[in-house]
Amino acid sequence: MEESKKRLMGLDFGSKTVGVAVSDPLFLAAEPVEIIRREHPTKLRRTYARIEELILQYDVGTIVIGNPLMPSGDEGERVRLTAEFAENVKRRTGLPVIMEDERLTTVEADEIMDEAGVPKKDHKKYVDMIAAQLILQSYMNREIYDRKA
Repeated sequence: MEESKKRLMGLDFGSKTVGVAVSDPLFLAAEPVEIIRREHPTKLRRTYARIEELILQYDVGTIVIGNPLMPSGDEGERVRLTAEFAENVKRRTGLPVIMEDERLTTVEADEIMDEAGVPKKDHKKYVDMIAAQLILQSYMNREIYDRKA
């Protein structure tokens, strides 16, 4: 399969979770997949292994990772940790990794769950996965728009 025909994977990297989404085969929509959870922020071996499994399962060719810039656009500690995570994903998988601005995706994910009637107490179960979906959809929308422009 051509590299360009492989799906995209979106990742929302957090201190104890990684939300995962993938593109549909036609690159029209991002679909939430799962949340990878870990006990400790620095224990990532199983997280990387699960990402590698999902890459094979969904035939992924490119990874889009949310870049947690501050609302002002400044970079904080989370940006540094996410960049380190992104570099490790790239090194382990050999796939291109793209950083996508993720400001306000968690807020938007909460709003989506509110509109869908998901009880507030259950938001934590889904928020990272939906944030990954929003990050990936944002990237896909911009890419489609840029190609048409």
